[in-house]
Amino acid sequence: MLSLQTCHLEQIQIQAQTCYPEECCGLMLGTIVEQDGQLHKKLLELYAVDNAWDSAPRNPEEADLPLTATRRYWIAPQDLFKAQQYARTQGWDIMGVYHSHPNHEAVPSECDLKWAWPQYSYVIVAVNPGVPHDFRSWILDGQQFRSEEVTILNSAIAPTLETDI
Repeated sequence: MLSLQTCHLEQIQIQAQTCYPEECCGLMLGTIVEQDGQLHKKLLELYAVDNAWDSAPRNPEEADLPLTATRRYWIAPQDLFKAQQYARTQGWDIMGVYHSHPNHEAVPSECDLKWAWPQYSYVIVAVNPGVPHDFRSWILDGQQFRSEEVTILNSAIAPTLETDI
């Protein structure tokens, strides 16, 4: 299960709208607790990054594919490293990745499946045409994605470690 604040959803939607027609992307930072055999992830902060797809290394079999940042995203290793360092200073984990699907549904693509890591949440927001309209979270379950339950908390107080206890 993934818990997040309304402000987090709004931030993702704004970034998705701003980046349109390209995919936006970023990392979700927070806490992960296992309870009754189920992972509970609490999003505490978004870590927006630039879509580095155009500078991503390509496999030889993909070299001729006309894929651009309008259909793919890639988080540069240095951005992932910086996010991990920052999360550790806060006592948090990287809980997952968010990105947008311009002019497509908020369901994982084969590319999303190919690069997915177990335990991460994968939030996808659909943007069509230029307006965010759907939001879903997914988790890798074996060799496929399954929908992840999302709780959106509407709080007037920004989440902190002190207010979460």
